[in-house]
Amino acid sequence: MPRQLSDGYCTGQDGDLDAFAGRSVAVIGYGHLGRSVALNLRDSGLAVTVGSREDASAETARADGFAVEPIAAALAENRLSWVLLPDEVIPTVLGPETVASLPAGSLLCLSSGYVLAYGLVDLSDAPVDVVMLAPRMVGTEVRRCYLDGKPFFGYMSVEQDRSGKAEALLLGLGRAVGTTRFRGVALTARQEATVDLFVEQTVGPVLGNAVMCAFNVGVEAGIPPEALVLELYQSGEMSRTWQAFADEGFYRAVRLHGRAAAFGGFVHIGDVDSAAMTATFEATLEQITDGSFSRRFEEEREAGYPNFDVIDAMTAGDDAMSRAETRVRSWFEPAGSVAVGDGRVGAPADGGVTGLAEGAGTGAAP
Repeated sequence: MPRQLSDGYCTGQDGDLDAFAGRSVAVIGYGHLGRSVALNLRDSGLAVTVGSREDASAETARADGFAVEPIAAALAENRLSWVLLPDEVIPTVLGPETVASLPAGSLLCLSSGYVLAYGLVDLSDAPVDVVMLAPRMVGTEVRRCYLDGKPFFGYMSVEQDRSGKAEALLLGLGRAVGTTRFRGVALTARQEATVDLFVEQTVGPVLGNAVMCAFNVGVEAGIPPEALVLELYQSGEMSRTWQAFADEGFYRAVRLHGRAAAFGGFVHIGDVDSAAMTATFEATLEQITDGSFSRRFEEEREAGYPNFDVIDAMTAGDDAMSRAETRVRSWFEPAGSVAVGDGRVGAPADGGVTGLAEGAGTGAAP
């Protein structure tokens, strides 16, 4: 018997593609995630059109064989739309006039819970079903997993069910985007936004600081910078360590390392001020749950993203660590083989517009 979201989890096998009979799907946004979703849905047999502004991402969609419509038209003309736009862009797309034009009985799927969690979009009076399917995977990997037959996870919820068919359609989307190997976990939009922002704003900064501090201390001590970037992340060893957490378990993965590594980590973990870190994490979580962060981000957007001048300067690649990375790549990779964006945070290599946080859908702004 197929599972239901009330079971807390599901797989692609619980979805039925027959639920989409007579329905076309509008994929709104054609960045890294939007492109992957559109291609996967089409390869699963669904009729797909793309809603996008006229930019490089629209040209990419046409080159991939999709019909492209203006976003408002795509939303108004299709009975199922999957919005894969940055969180900060969605409120400008799903304003009152556009929401009023959504076809009665249609389904709107969001790839992040952010705008619903913080009341940035009001769909409560709309005669439509509202669901969330948030892949826990970067956009290009959603496509790679589909092609390679590998599973990936996604958070799923039914936020509004006018038709009584929202869950069946949502489970069908899980199967269509991830095949029978898709793994869905039931989480409300509010819960998805909270856990996504919480990990980004706690574990992320700690890891970033740790990498930068280790690099600086190592260089000052005479360790070659190329060796440091390799050891810290560029060789892939660290990413495989994190994958081992997923495959073996966080604590059990320690057994995969040698005794010297395990002993060194054990004796120095007490040097970290866990009490201060816990207090910082608790304060961060409070700012997320009480809406303070969302309001601060909205103020940043209204001011024209002034802090991103600093962020872009920091990430421009004119630093010792980036130069060490470039030297390592030049040793082993053909010139020009690594795609980069236009130098701004949130600007991908393919010309689309990405979200400024991983929880944001990646796609073209309207």
